[in-house]
Amino acid sequence: MSDLVAELEWRGLVHHATRDLHAHLAAGRRTVYCGFDPTAPSLQLGNLMPVMLLRHFQLAGHRPIALMGGGTGLIGDPSGKPGERPLLSKEQAREHVHLQRDQMARLLDFDPGPAQALVLNNADWLVEQRLVDFLRDIGKHFTVNIMLQKESVQARLDSGISYTEFSYMLLQAYDFLHLFRSKQCSIQVGGSDQWGNITAGIDLIRRVEGGEAHGLVGPLVTTASGAKFGKSEAGALWLDPTLTSPYRFYQFWINTDDRDVERYLKVFTLLSQDEIKALLKSHHKDPGRREAQKKLAIEVTQLVHGDTARSAVVAAEILFGEFDPHNASGAAFDTLVQEIPTTVVASTDSLTLVDALVRSGLAKSKSEARRAIEQGGVYLNQQRVKEGDRRIEAGDWLADQHLLLRKGKKDYALLRLQGAR
Repeated sequence: MSDLVAELEWRGLVHHATRDLHAHLAAGRRTVYCGFDPTAPSLQLGNLMPVMLLRHFQLAGHRPIALMGGGTGLIGDPSGKPGERPLLSKEQAREHVHLQRDQMARLLDFDPGPAQALVLNNADWLVEQRLVDFLRDIGKHFTVNIMLQKESVQARLDSGISYTEFSYMLLQAYDFLHLFRSKQCSIQVGGSDQWGNITAGIDLIRRVEGGEAHGLVGPLVTTASGAKFGKSEAGALWLDPTLTSPYRFYQFWINTDDRDVERYLKVFTLLSQDEIKALLKSHHKDPGRREAQKKLAIEVTQLVHGDTARSAVVAAEILFGEFDPHNASGAAFDTLVQEIPTTVVASTDSLTLVDALVRSGLAKSKSEARRAIEQGGVYLNQQRVKEGDRRIEAGDWLADQHLLLRKGKKDYALLRLQGAR
């Protein structure tokens, strides 16, 4: 087995870890789990760090379990939250678990083998628990004094915490115990806010089973400016392409600050140490090319969105790079349709560039359109046009009959022929 802990430390993925974790991993193949809260119908960018932890364990030969919180999600984790969460209905929790489970299938390796990933739902064993039995068998191992010392509880003492959320720690600890018993799972990973819950599970396994268990948590990821990671002007960035398009997802990474790019390459990609070092060396020679940001964006978008990442990359390079739209596929234009104003036209007959600018909304009138053309501020398929009487020819329509228009540096529009897929 490779020195996994050293690799994770180099990548900046270790905030806390139990003392003998290295020896535990060196002794043989292990099973490791991480829990995911079904508060939303999609995983967020913030969930990607613990997913990467699971993936690194898997690449080192260990078996990962993604535990969907269909049961704990009905209670609500107080960790990192300033106030009480709204309670999910059982129907909402089931739907969210189903959607997040499908996303997880793209992030871990589920091919048969000793390190094959599993996705489980803790509702399968928590929902049917009998209260009195649970309090006798599990609750007696926890003292209120110890629970009050946990960071997630301490942070809420002034604002208040319900008994429901106060009890969350017991449920997560029981999850660890259940997986220890049923799947021989001896390691739990997560974000730094989960350390108290993880150590509670480790202690419960020791008390009930006399077993050895371990934990590892990654740091809270922030930007160099101190802003919360994974947020954009539009709000949270989701791993579901219907909530955050692959194009916008790619653009988030492209816009990474130079101060953050090395850290993000280590945390969010599977590039080797040598690959990252070589990339950063090249990047530092000419930061203006943003070579590191482009590689980061490609790697993470492919990881999350698979084959559709290519269309997002091409679409972004058409608008902001040097990719010739004449070489783009229909899939790239399908992506652009979702991102820039698009007008469907029924026919190309007698269409002039002036008409195209007006119909696309880039010009309010034909006279305004002509002025913009004559002043050299209009581009057809990214090529400047200065002829005010320019007609749109058959050869101007790109893959699947699209016409890309630009006025000035940033104002884009797309004409799409009716019937184009």
